[in-house]
Amino acid sequence: MPDNDVKPDHCPACGARNDCSLADPRTADRECWCYGVTIDPAVLEALPAALRNQACLCPRCAQVEAQLQAGRRPIP
Repeated sequence: MPDNDVKPDHCPACGARNDCSLADPRTADRECWCYGVTIDPAVLEALPAALRNQACLCPRCAQVEAQLQAGRRPIP
């Protein structure tokens, strides 16, 4: 995907919606989901340099779906 095709609300790796709250004017005052997870630096380094720091990855491409699910579990 050429860097001029990167959309702030889409994952630069797969093109799916990335659920970034900062990219949506209605939720831009809220922290993005990515602030609460740890993304392996190797995942980010695997992106072509032109796509880095352009838009959030989606949770699947960021490989953090399990972290997000763990954060949603109710505390017993």
